[in-house]
Parts: sequence; C-alpha cells; structure tokens
Amino acid sequence: QVQLVESGGGSVQAGGSLRLSCAASGSIYSINHRGWFRQAPGKEREGVASLLRISAGTTYADSVKGRFTISQDNAKNIFYLNMNSLKPEDTGMYYCAAGRVGFASLREAHYNYWGQGTQVTVSS
Repeated sequence: QVQLVESGGGSVQAGGSLRLSCAASGSIYSINHRGWFRQAPGKEREGVASLLRISAGTTYADSVKGRFTISQDNAKNIFYLNMNSLKPEDTGMYYCAAGRVGFASLREAHYNYWGQGTQVTVSS
C-alpha cells in the first residue's frame, strides 16, 4: 500500500502562484508514475499533470501547459505541482495520485493510490 498526503492549497488572486506538495509513504518501490488531478464544483475530475518516477518524463493538460510544472524529490518521496499565472478556472479540489503502470497518464484509471485532496481557490 501507498499513502499520499497533499499540502499547500489555499486562496490566491488571479495571476498568483501556489505550490502543492504530495508526500508518499509505504510501498514506494511499486510506484512508477505520479500525477495531479483536480475537480471543480459540478464537474468531473480531470488530469492536470503526470510524471514518471524514474525518467522524470512529464505530460500536461492543455489548459495548464506553460503555467504548471510537476516535479519530484525522490530522496524525500515528495512530488510537487508548481502553479503560476493562476486563473479563476483553476479553482477546485486538487488530488495527488500514484500508479504502477509505468507511463505518464492523465487518466484516473491508470492510478492506484489517491490523496485526500487540497482546496485551491483563485479569485478574480
């Protein structure tokens, strides 16, 4: 089993920045890729960014390309989502996730473990 705990959410004005962190514990060796998802009120959860644990290859949703960066510190078993130039439409609950399949993916079905979520609110 793998446990994931997010931190770093909060409220910010449009144009601001936030950094989310996800601390992983447990059977870390089984994890091959990591990701961030978000869910806005009344909408389905969507993939935002994904990162391979070994090669550090990444993929991003078109809506966040150039503004968000996913990164990791394997020594600390923590991965991050740096969010810049935030927009009101970035508001939502953000979840970190980890999976075993071994490729960067924005699909929920490719993830085995989930954090509890952290709220991000961007005001105009």
